[in-house]
Amino acid sequence: MSSTEEPTPEPTQTYEQAREELADVVRRLETGGLTLEESLSLWERGEQLAEVCQHWLDRARERLAAAAPTE
Repeated sequence: MSSTEEPTPEPTQTYEQAREELADVVRRLETGGLTLEESLSLWERGEQLAEVCQHWLDRARERLAAAAPTE
C-alpha cells in the first residue's frame, strides 16, 4: 500500500449479515422473472456482498495465522 492510499474501512455488515443477504440475492436471481436492469442491479449487489464476505474470511485467516504457534 502506498502512502497516499488510505486503509480500507471495515464493512458495516457482519459476515453473517452479508452471507444471508448474498444467499437472498442468489435465490432471487435463480428464480428469474426479473428485468435485465433488476438482474444487473442484483448481480452488482451480490458482487459487493461477496467482497464483504471475503474481507471477513481474510481477516479470520490472518487472525488464525497470527495465533498459530510457529515451529
